[in-house]
Amino acid sequence: MPHVVALVCSDCGREFAPDETADTGPADPAHADCDGALDVRYDYDAVVDCFEPTAPIADIWEFRPLLPVAEGPVVSLGAGGTSLLDAPTLSDRLGVTVRVKDETGNPTGSNKDRGTAVAVTRAKQAGHDVVCCASTGNAAASLAGYAARAGLDCRIFVPRSIPEAKAVQPRLYGAEVLTVDGAYEDAYERCRRVCSDEGWYNLSAGLAPYAIEGKRTLGFELAMQAPSADWVAMPMGNGSSLAAAWRGLAEFERLGFTDDAPGMLGVQATGATAIYDRFVGADGSDPDANGTAADSIDVSGPHDAGRACRALTASDGDAVVVADDAILRAQRLLGETEGVFVEPASAAAVAGVERAKATGVVDPDETVVVVGTGSGLKDAEAATAALDEVERPSGDSE
Repeated sequence: MPHVVALVCSDCGREFAPDETADTGPADPAHADCDGALDVRYDYDAVVDCFEPTAPIADIWEFRPLLPVAEGPVVSLGAGGTSLLDAPTLSDRLGVTVRVKDETGNPTGSNKDRGTAVAVTRAKQAGHDVVCCASTGNAAASLAGYAARAGLDCRIFVPRSIPEAKAVQPRLYGAEVLTVDGAYEDAYERCRRVCSDEGWYNLSAGLAPYAIEGKRTLGFELAMQAPSADWVAMPMGNGSSLAAAWRGLAEFERLGFTDDAPGMLGVQATGATAIYDRFVGADGSDPDANGTAADSIDVSGPHDAGRACRALTASDGDAVVVADDAILRAQRLLGETEGVFVEPASAAAVAGVERAKATGVVDPDETVVVVGTGSGLKDAEAATAALDEVERPSGDSE
């Protein structure tokens, strides 16, 4: 990987040569006391000489010169190249111009496939046999699907409370799903301990330096599809997806492919506000909330909160929190206005735009891209809370 110069700790700033590090963190014991994740640093002069953005994009591997993989075969299911939809009816309802980046069409139904494709390719090239992660569902399905494609064994650690559909999907791909009593953080810690003991390749958020790199391709595509957007609205759980999208947007600006990158609007639910609290410096939580129905962002201890906050600051962005009832209304609103069925966590971004406009963060004459990060089919049961009872035709018998 001649275009990869170093890996840099996102907290202390210490640099490591790529061959000095294990794929799940620095091998140097002198860095053991720092919890900072490692970011990949590229030789941008080398990158710009061998890459020119050309639309439309079919999948993420068209960005291969910007990704940290060696020469040779890659693991692909066709992630990326997703549609950016105009949303005129939704825009009218919200009072601001909105476009929808529809990530639900990715191979396993969420934006996680972008990062997984790169991380599993890296795992395959590095000779790993078993890949693992802790997940609330989408990352689990994604890793399981790509592991099956790559011929690798897969172990998934999930909280026992995840929706059944999200537990079924990775099992169908052949992964071993290990349920853990407690919250996501408990599954994360169990995964970390077991992977350390067994020598398995841990792709949990915030640990593997190459896992976040494929997610940058969302930012690359947004830069190409919506170069004049003022805002990109995304839900935040661990914070890595928003941070990676911003990196992609900022890199395209740095490389001279676009001019002005948009601000990032991070959205959290009132039952899980850790990143918002850190960025805004205030407690946005609802004391009566017990987590959130938006399970994909139900993370009380986000491991990429620092990256997300730096992305919000660097982009001159902002963060808002929204209640579960607003999220479920937004899920229905997006469906009935534009025909896009997203899971509650994705609908949080729509509710966040509504909130940001009401509080003056977003102006009515601005354009916002809402990222639909995951399919509503992942948790169809949750959507029923936003629906009326089915009406029977008159005369229909019980």
